[in-house]
Amino acid sequence: MKALVYTGPESLDFRDVPDPTVAMDHHLIRIDSVGICGSDMHAFLGHDDRRPAPLILGHEGSGTVVDGALDGRRVTINPLVTCGTCPACMAGRDNLCKTRQIISMPPREGAFAQFVAMPERNLVAVPENISLEKAALAEPVAVGWHAVRVGLEALDSAQIETALVIGGGAIGVASAISLIAQGVASVTLIEPNKLRRDYLNLGDQVTVVSPDSIEGQLYDITVDCVGYDATRAAACAATRPGGVILHVGLGGGSAGLDIRRMTLQEIKFIGTYTYTAQDFRDTCAAMFDGRLGPLDWIETRPLGDGPQAFADIRQGRTAAPKIILKPA
Repeated sequence: MKALVYTGPESLDFRDVPDPTVAMDHHLIRIDSVGICGSDMHAFLGHDDRRPAPLILGHEGSGTVVDGALDGRRVTINPLVTCGTCPACMAGRDNLCKTRQIISMPPREGAFAQFVAMPERNLVAVPENISLEKAALAEPVAVGWHAVRVGLEALDSAQIETALVIGGGAIGVASAISLIAQGVASVTLIEPNKLRRDYLNLGDQVTVVSPDSIEGQLYDITVDCVGYDATRAAACAATRPGGVILHVGLGGGSAGLDIRRMTLQEIKFIGTYTYTAQDFRDTCAAMFDGRLGPLDWIETRPLGDGPQAFADIRQGRTAAPKIILKPA
């Protein structure tokens, strides 16, 4: 099969590789659409030791099952494979499974390929009226959905009126639309790239602005979808007393938290990682029911054009928050 292989820092090779080996409890999926994630970019730049070259990246996939009892079924893929039996899994927090694996990280190759093998429990059927391009958004949207759910559970819902999202990439957009879908009335999303600000239209309840537009304003919930020192500092400054900071982004650095203010104002700080299997299913249901909007913030390109897509993302030349690669 053809695949886009990460071969070293800032190097991708579109080439022939062996087809996946399909375990007894797995199905083979022909990939139709697969999104480029920020973690793929980190690996591409050589910043992720968990993803050593050579490796097939990509974990935001959808496609069609081509074997077994599910042959022909259109599915979106939960890429997080967990044991199902450890205390975390039994408590419904399977995203914290101590033996969790995710495709695009050894020992599991990713979905920047024509085929990928996955357990049946990781597949969610896609209705015929939903395109597989939009279905590939289930994974990044589930990250935002999970973070928002965790944040709302940490606050009295009656006291939640406003939210701030830092970063207008796919996870930021996912967080914004998840906040609205889960009952927050007003969301402000800050994005430094004017090209993207002008592109984004997420409905009347989401206001997209430049970072300097929020100075002096305070929010009930702040979602940092970038995760750098500067964005953590911005999150601390923008969260009201008694509010919650949700830290989703893994950009880098270890500074930025105003611990004194967080302590004196009882601001909660919560790190959130991926999603539970239930979060993933709930996200798909919300997407398929239209509760998360038109999901039209994507751009599609052939998988073979992946190296140029990565370059364009790195240089800030893409307006759409998500580039979907198409193997076929």
